[in-house]
Amino acid sequence: MGEPHPIELRLRVVGFVKEGNSHREAARHFRVSPRFVNNMIILHRSTGSLSPARQGHGPGGKLTAHGQWIGERIARNGEVTLDELCVELAGRGVDVHRSTLSRFLNGLGFSNKKKPQGKRATEARHRSSA
Repeated sequence: MGEPHPIELRLRVVGFVKEGNSHREAARHFRVSPRFVNNMIILHRSTGSLSPARQGHGPGGKLTAHGQWIGERIARNGEVTLDELCVELAGRGVDVHRSTLSRFLNGLGFSNKKKPQGKRATEARHRSSA
């Protein structure tokens, strides 16, 4: 994501327009888009400030509030599939895609391995030696 324009440029653009110049003249003079000039004028009129808005998403996600329930649900029944969890979450009012749920579970420390780690390696060794 790109950086917002510096506050000094924002102040100079708005000052240039307040001196009686058009938005397009300001855009050419400061080598910015006319849309940027329009947005700065609108922002200044509505808030009185020219500070940029916060970029990106806030902390956490839609599953953060349900993390404890999901952990308890998997602890009760570790055989639950992602699709089943998605359906149960939909019953709780949370519409989530299975890939989002998978990333969330990986963050909680749950993996999609079907056998304990030690058994995989020993079974593979026994098959290769036979």
